[in-house]
Amino acid sequence: MARKAGKRYPLIVYRRIVGRWWFALIFMGLGLFALAYSEYIDPVAQFLPRRWQLFAAVGALATALGIFFFIIRFIAYVQPLPNSLKLVTPFMRLNISYKRIRRTTMTEMRLLFPPKGLSGWVQDIFAPFSQKTAMVLDLNGYPISPTLLRLFLSRFFFKDKTPHLVILVDDWMGFSTEMETAYANFCLMLGLGAYSAARPDEGGFARTSIARRNFALAKPWLSRRGL
Repeated sequence: MARKAGKRYPLIVYRRIVGRWWFALIFMGLGLFALAYSEYIDPVAQFLPRRWQLFAAVGALATALGIFFFIIRFIAYVQPLPNSLKLVTPFMRLNISYKRIRRTTMTEMRLLFPPKGLSGWVQDIFAPFSQKTAMVLDLNGYPISPTLLRLFLSRFFFKDKTPHLVILVDDWMGFSTEMETAYANFCLMLGLGAYSAARPDEGGFARTSIARRNFALAKPWLSRRGL
């Protein structure tokens, strides 16, 4: 029986940052439309038609961008798959194989990004989720260029320069459970000795009850294959 993909968990950092732009852009667009109209009804407008047309054009562009940002803020999410973790943003789609994951840890965002080290406007963005719990995926390496990742993802996805990702979702317990199960099933399918087989008390997922239970069930199968 084919295994199903997990639930989609919205990336709240991405949604928070993009959410700050859509309202400001639409508000600016409407303001420019009002300015364009005031210029249009002015008797002088017949001699300077390009003036109100310029305001109207910029207002239309700002409004369109605001609507675009409003829509795309719902597109960013992570989703545990049978073989990998899918990370999706409007401008990037990434599949991180479970083979790349060395360990996972759960910690509060304020411990990863101390507020005192952030500038004023960045603190304003960071404040709503500073107390939230995030999952840190320590990786063997990135699936694509780190430069591209940092170009398309917020700084709050990276706590330092080591290969990793900081994943922040609202339902971190549900996400963690799905990740544990998907990772354990993936390792059982492949019969990987890297699944902390000799060290069930070490490593991120291997410490969990789900992982230990699945390892116990798979141990005879792995032993027959010398793993």
